[in-house]
Amino acid sequence: MRGRDEETGEYFSPSRAQQRREAMAVFELGEKLVALSEAELLRLPIPEHLLAEIRHTRRITSHIARKRELQHLAKIMRREDEETLDAIRKALEHDKAQMRRETAALHRVEAWRDRLVADGDQALAELLAQHPQADRQHLRQLARNAREERLRNKPPHAFRELFRELRELLEEQETGSR
Repeated sequence: MRGRDEETGEYFSPSRAQQRREAMAVFELGEKLVALSEAELLRLPIPEHLLAEIRHTRRITSHIARKRELQHLAKIMRREDEETLDAIRKALEHDKAQMRRETAALHRVEAWRDRLVADGDQALAELLAQHPQADRQHLRQLARNAREERLRNKPPHAFRELFRELRELLEEQETGSR
């Protein structure tokens, strides 16, 4: 039973609903951890005994048994101090933000590549205005070859090479601006 402090009127402990919400949050964190790859797991600040439990839970494929094992993992995780769980959550959020930045960078590269293939010299002039160190002749040749490949339904060798060149160019600018 919860009880109340007679002087302040505050409850002594969290309500059952609040305890349930906290338990579900830990359960969902456990589900996310089980879904990660081994390399992603090793980057997170997870204690060794929890890593062993996560690996064990991953091996179970039966739906009901897996859910039961996830509940067991959540029970073990609830025994951990809150700082450990917060550190894991923060690391997961950081990884998610990093993935969003990388995806946005790839979309920028793809947009430039598509513009170079479609618009030709006009798009190249805009790109060179922003990146004067770029090799004009090489980029123009790759864009022309990519356009030819597309028209002739050939394999996209120049198209991919143009992507690689643009990615390197834009990454140089990002690392140079930091």
